[in-house]
Amino acid sequence: MIKQTIVAAFSALAASAALAADGTPAAADAQLIKQGEYLSRAGDCIACHTAKDGKPFAGGLGIDSPLGMIYSTNITPDKETGIGGYSYEDFDRAVRHGVAKDGHSLYPAMPYTAYAKVTPDDVKALYAYFMHGVEPVKQENKDTDIIWPLSMRWPLGVWRWMFAPDVATAPVTADTQGADRAALLRGQYLVEGLGHCSTCHTPRGVALQEKALTEADGSAFLSGGVVEGWLAKNLRGDATDGLGSWSQADIVAFLKSGRNGHSAAFGGMAQVVGDSTQHLSDADLNAIAAYLKSLPPVNKDATQPLAYDPSVAQALRTGSDKGDGAMAFLNNCAACHRSTGKGYAETFPQLALSSTVNSADPASLIHIVLKGAQMPATAAAPTAYAMPGFDWRMTDKEVADVVTFVRSSWGNKGTAVTAADVAKVRKDVGAAPQPAR
Repeated sequence: MIKQTIVAAFSALAASAALAADGTPAAADAQLIKQGEYLSRAGDCIACHTAKDGKPFAGGLGIDSPLGMIYSTNITPDKETGIGGYSYEDFDRAVRHGVAKDGHSLYPAMPYTAYAKVTPDDVKALYAYFMHGVEPVKQENKDTDIIWPLSMRWPLGVWRWMFAPDVATAPVTADTQGADRAALLRGQYLVEGLGHCSTCHTPRGVALQEKALTEADGSAFLSGGVVEGWLAKNLRGDATDGLGSWSQADIVAFLKSGRNGHSAAFGGMAQVVGDSTQHLSDADLNAIAAYLKSLPPVNKDATQPLAYDPSVAQALRTGSDKGDGAMAFLNNCAACHRSTGKGYAETFPQLALSSTVNSADPASLIHIVLKGAQMPATAAAPTAYAMPGFDWRMTDKEVADVVTFVRSSWGNKGTAVTAADVAKVRKDVGAAPQPAR
């Protein structure tokens, strides 16, 4: 009897440690769920696993890949259509190894090559959140639109063997010295892992693999890539097209508000700021910024910032420049971006000396002129300023003229853009046909 009483008491104690009186997770578990929610923000899980106007994490978002359309899966805890039947081991295998519960390989649209760097403790927190902090949604997953034989999954196992890194057992270590090591370690962990920055900001090889997953893999890491018609900019220390001219505070402001004195978030990055980075702590944002500022430039000679040249502004004010590009700029752009090219701080981005404007690939600049863009509305900067698209109004030649003008004015050193360049982007991003003249 005494033995039974003792066993019952310990059983009740164990149960109370897991659940509160009303059946909700106890304090320790609630804290783990809260941590998992924060980590899901850092990983921006909601961006890919939520369709437009859909339920959070219920999947169904179309992700355009070179092979065809891939649809994100339901990762709510629904037992029939989601991951409610996943054990922790199943969840970990999918997130960090790229293998679903039934054993098939996941497409690397799921950035498991980055999530491989996430520690087991953080995966456990994520698991707790998705199992107990997310509302289950009954929604069937969609098959891909990839045609056979490209739809066969077995080659993905070979791809994983060739390109997926070993999973982490502890936080990464940084090679960089000379700054706050703890912040650098944390920043590196977030950038390389949950933030999966390399997924967009690193160029890819012929097998669609990232050319570098870490700084140790070479200077291709975070040197820039093109995603859905947008240039995911160089995040290294290059002064012309990277972050060399941005301070740590500039990077933090951009990630927190979606804008700073240099630029504004557009395209996919606007969603990243809105769904993910604005929700991170100041400590983590500063750690990310510190790590990014530690990366050397791709071009070792690209450490000198461009110098502002006022001659173009003077020519625009006096009307002495009658060129096609100058006139197109005055008629369509100067009201917001000003004849000085300096725009209005944190409202209409400056074009003078902009790293986006001066990037070797003009894709983003052409894309913005054609289809416009909108800043994210954030807690730090709630007004979502937008630029209209000019695809219906400007021909390919006119867009090429104005983009070339912008890339060569006020001290900018970008190369010229042709009408053929614009025509390609117009087609790639689904812009309206150019108007007849």
